[in-house]
Amino acid sequence: MKKTFTIGISTRALFDLEAEHRIFEERGAKAYVDYQIKKEREVLSPGPAFHLIRAFLALNVPGEEPMIEVVIMSKNSADAALRIFHSVDFYGLDIKKAALTTGGPIAPYLLAYGVDLYLSFSGGDVRSALASGIAAGVLLQSPPHLQEPIRQIRIAFDGDAVLFTGEAERIYLQEGIEAFCSREKEQALVPLAPGPFAHVLRMVAAIQKRQEALRQGEDGAIRTALVTARSAPAHERVIRTLQAWGVRIDEAFFLGGMDKSEVLRAFGAHIFFDDSEDNTKSAAQVVLAARVPRPDDYEAAV
Repeated sequence: MKKTFTIGISTRALFDLEAEHRIFEERGAKAYVDYQIKKEREVLSPGPAFHLIRAFLALNVPGEEPMIEVVIMSKNSADAALRIFHSVDFYGLDIKKAALTTGGPIAPYLLAYGVDLYLSFSGGDVRSALASGIAAGVLLQSPPHLQEPIRQIRIAFDGDAVLFTGEAERIYLQEGIEAFCSREKEQALVPLAPGPFAHVLRMVAAIQKRQEALRQGEDGAIRTALVTARSAPAHERVIRTLQAWGVRIDEAFFLGGMDKSEVLRAFGAHIFFDDSEDNTKSAAQVVLAARVPRPDDYEAAV
């Protein structure tokens, strides 16, 4: 497994570009570029994922092989991106790489840069990333009070169709809860197949181990949680799957269908990945949330 966890981030996720995005939508690409060039020395305010990215970069130890690398993935032109790089420099973000496609597709460059996780507001780009085998999430706008510095990164994952494939969830959707529970009980000793974010969890677990060696007993810099609608008896297969993968998850919440937002608030999640639009909309009121489109969604779009 590669040692450096590479995060691809869109400019709208890293910086507050909502006003600029409205110019693009209402007046077109030329007006957007002209505006960015005019304002290129003005520093942008932090965006929804800014503090998360800054906290990830802070995990790197000078002189050691980096644990984290961040790549800006943007459909901006080079001219329009000067303001972005000026803002990166202003905040002291150790971001050295970028792909500027001037409106071209992002997905091929995610592969070229070795991106492990891609965060963006663009549903189309996220679906293309997932279809290419890269973990990706469509960010939702979150309340301003969530934009605060992070001491310990807390990441929450849904289970089915995120950490695991959606095979079991499809049985629930097609045949109902009784068939789902019966099958999961029968298959309790059979590990679930890895989903789009299994690789991310594995890499985060590897970073946790490296951090523990460096910190020598201090609180870990990353804490993870599984937040799933599953309940007994469908919990056992999940636990045994993680054991079979040799992956640690710090906290696990089996909610039996209850709303996830209060548990996410209590956990203090800084980002939550879920395949359900309803769950991510609810979660976005209390945490930074990212929807992971299901395979039938992004495969049909490719």
